[in-house]
Amino acid sequence: MNFKNILVLVFLVLIGSTSAFPQETLSKKDRKAQENATKSTRYFIEGEKFLVLNELEKSYFYFQKALELSPEEPAIHYKIAEVLVKANEPAKALPYAGKAAELDGENKYYSLMLAEIYTNLKQPLKAAEILDRLTADGESNQQYNLDLASIYLNAGELEKALVVLDRAEEYYGVLEPITVQKQRIYLKNNKLDLAIEEGEKLIQAKPGNPTYVLNLVEILYNNNRVDQGLDLVMKEIEKYPNQPELQMAAHSLLKEKGRKEESLNFLYQAFSSTDLDPEVKSRAYLAQLTELKTIERESVLDSLEILMIEFSPENASIYGALGERRIQEDQQQEGISYFKKSLLLNPKDAKMLEQVILGSFGENADFQEVEKFTIMGVDEFPQSPEFWFYDGVVKSAQKKDTAAVASLEKALELNSGRNQQLDQVAYGSLGSSLYNRGEKEKAFKNFDEALKLNPNDEQVLNNYAYFLSLEKVNLEKAKAMSEKVVTRFPNNGTFLDTYSWVLFQLGEYEEAKKYMDLAFQNEIEPSGVMFEHYGDILYHLGQKTEAITYWKKAEGSPEASETLSLKIKEGKYHE
Repeated sequence: MNFKNILVLVFLVLIGSTSAFPQETLSKKDRKAQENATKSTRYFIEGEKFLVLNELEKSYFYFQKALELSPEEPAIHYKIAEVLVKANEPAKALPYAGKAAELDGENKYYSLMLAEIYTNLKQPLKAAEILDRLTADGESNQQYNLDLASIYLNAGELEKALVVLDRAEEYYGVLEPITVQKQRIYLKNNKLDLAIEEGEKLIQAKPGNPTYVLNLVEILYNNNRVDQGLDLVMKEIEKYPNQPELQMAAHSLLKEKGRKEESLNFLYQAFSSTDLDPEVKSRAYLAQLTELKTIERESVLDSLEILMIEFSPENASIYGALGERRIQEDQQQEGISYFKKSLLLNPKDAKMLEQVILGSFGENADFQEVEKFTIMGVDEFPQSPEFWFYDGVVKSAQKKDTAAVASLEKALELNSGRNQQLDQVAYGSLGSSLYNRGEKEKAFKNFDEALKLNPNDEQVLNNYAYFLSLEKVNLEKAKAMSEKVVTRFPNNGTFLDTYSWVLFQLGEYEEAKKYMDLAFQNEIEPSGVMFEHYGDILYHLGQKTEAITYWKKAEGSPEASETLSLKIKEGKYHE
């Protein structure tokens, strides 16, 4: 044995006696495979990390790197399919999911992924084949029967769906979702009796649940079996006399049969229960309200109101129903009051909100109160130009001009010209608020925009003319606009006052006095502005004593000019 061989033997003995070294060396091929497996695992972990972070491109890159090193590993194929499904690319995901299921047919998650992809690709029957295999083998995967049944139903495979539903029922017992699906199949196939049997089976399996009774009653009613439905309800009421839902059903069925007195008795019993949903009560009340108005109908409504108020908590739908009756009976303010109570509990009824806002405008409108509901409107329906418009108008009426401008501009932006009437009134209100803020040129441009849409708007014409007269500009234009208004409304004190003031600014004092006299004749409580204006006119007509008398009448008015006290003190006119 040569020296070289001796060294090899010694080396082998040494490594054989040392536990820190492997028992035998790996071949080059095995070492390479081990290295690839290690790298593949690292890539797989990186792919998982980026998948969790929803960074799909990076995740896909690392899973592909892992797949290059371990092409027969089903978990990698599965993960690539998952990434592609998340990226909404089911067609690309399909071969990877199929390969995962092929490599490991025992892993149900691989099969479920494949079924999901087939569903996304509008190939439901291929998905059904996979689920059918899963659910046919023992009890472990029976929870997928309902999904399978749904696929068969959507694909129109009704008989197959029934088989699967029976299998699900055998596993779960009698359950509402299964019963409902079976009933739909039977009804579609004109097998009414079998559908009824399913409903009866559910009622027996879950006694005391009125929902199941009502579901069956609906089927019976829709198929002209009113007597059978009534018989079912009455038997259930005998067993469970305190279920208001069944009493409501008895009311409806007895009414259908023309047995009014018995029907009303059940209706009153149901309304006397605190367990009956207030929404159901309000709908039933409104149904009575749609009937022909008679003394009997009014008596029923009165009785139901008493019961609702006594046995129901504060509820938006009930207040809404009570308000609706008042509105129909022309009791506007009482109706609006009920609507307000309803909205304070549930502000999401846009139609009711609009009724409250519009119904609250009038001669003696409480704009501060109305503003609560316009704010509610813009909060709940921020994309509605109407509520921004109402909010702007109400704020403008209260001289909250900065807030009014913001709301009116928002209304115009959202409206985008769709509602011409809204634009027209919004421009007019915006003009007034801008003028009050000192943005006079911008105000006049908005008045012009309003008049383009409606040249005869008396409010815009009047305000525009008055503001021009205050600025002493374009007075002939102001005169023409104001004259147009008083011609149409010769008995309106406010409009007559404006025209008089325009004439005053033009130096037409006799004409100005004539129209101011008419204004006083048509105004029950003249404003401080009117008294001051009349004093100014009289002064320019040489009637100084009378002028001072009218200036003193304007004293203390919040609308008085800054120079009023000086006029009174010095006995002469000041700008």
